[in-house]
Amino acid sequence: MSLEMMDLRVVLTVVYLSSFPYTLKTQESKTPNVTELSFRNMDFAMNLYRRISLHHDNNIIFSPLSVSVSFATLLLAAGGSTRAQIAHGLNLASLDDDDEVIPQLFQHLLRNISLIQQNTALFVDDRFDLEQGFSHQVKRFFGADVIGVEFGKTDVSRDVINDYISKKTGGKVREMVNSVEPLTQMMLINTIFFKGDWQRPFDPNRTEWGRFYVDKYNIVQVPLMFAEDQFFTTEDVDVGARVLRLPYRSGASLLIALPDASVDYTAIEDEITAKRIFGWIKNMKRVKMEVHVPKFQMEQRYGMHELLPHLGISSVFLDSANLTGLSKDGGVKVSQVLHTAVMDVDETGTTAASATSVGITSYSLPATFRVDRPFFFFLYHEATHSLLFMGRVIDPTKDSQQTTASSGHGHT
Repeated sequence: MSLEMMDLRVVLTVVYLSSFPYTLKTQESKTPNVTELSFRNMDFAMNLYRRISLHHDNNIIFSPLSVSVSFATLLLAAGGSTRAQIAHGLNLASLDDDDEVIPQLFQHLLRNISLIQQNTALFVDDRFDLEQGFSHQVKRFFGADVIGVEFGKTDVSRDVINDYISKKTGGKVREMVNSVEPLTQMMLINTIFFKGDWQRPFDPNRTEWGRFYVDKYNIVQVPLMFAEDQFFTTEDVDVGARVLRLPYRSGASLLIALPDASVDYTAIEDEITAKRIFGWIKNMKRVKMEVHVPKFQMEQRYGMHELLPHLGISSVFLDSANLTGLSKDGGVKVSQVLHTAVMDVDETGTTAASATSVGITSYSLPATFRVDRPFFFFLYHEATHSLLFMGRVIDPTKDSQQTTASSGHGHT
């Protein structure tokens, strides 16, 4: 039997560290709190989302977890203002009481999220004197692969890295790295691969073409998947949106936040916070209804080095970067951070924490939840409430908007 499947196939962050010419305060550690980490990562996600959305009106998809893991890895090597900026920019400064608290939190979190395939790799130039302490820690906390390459042989090193990425992403991303800078000393790569079957599959025979209202002036025809069943849903009257939860068999769920027809989605963006998302989840009620959800495909690429300085993470990209934990030789900075996400919602499958809600109430909703206008989505791990992927769909017919904020992504 053919099942409707959401195939969230790839997220990947590549951090480039290159050469340029040229001790941390320890406090009593505390017990890791994965829920607190997840909550704070949601707010980081929304801060990053709002920065991305300033640059365009296109579809958006990214993984806040992938970006956070990549920079949490760098925290093991960072000191001074560089470390402080990373922790603050990730919204984790209050948790940074000890050198290892944040990495330990991520270690606990990633162990709990068994439904994703998450990989971290360090490609290190053979001539680069990588600190053994850092190498040991990234293996310990993040299970990282440390792989030696010759960045001086730019074509060879590019192919080795792209082959690794392709294997870890199920072949979904083949040419992430187009070129390699001669001064590159190390590349830090994080990939996330998720593939999930709906807990209540849609019937492919009932998928029909329907209108999707991109805005007041543009209407597109899209295939709308259909199901009639008991669904968890709520309504947020404060912001003017209805929320639907679509669970997977694997222990994850997709939240779809659909602004009311009279509400512009841009008016809601600034109102979405971790507290509000947790409130939506808490206030869900089971309602029998008809659900219509569009099929869509997206691939987006971002130059995070252009976005993160706006969130206060800037020192790590400057010649004054303090990443002395990487090498005693010093003189290392992050030159680029590339992030790619791919998402498919289609019919290809053949196999089978508490929060206070403010101004959120549950209503007996209309019998139909029809997603026929721009909406937000949040894919999260149910047990930890960790946000794995998020974004918005403005036009489901647009599938590869290769966006990189204000910079190009071809040159690395």
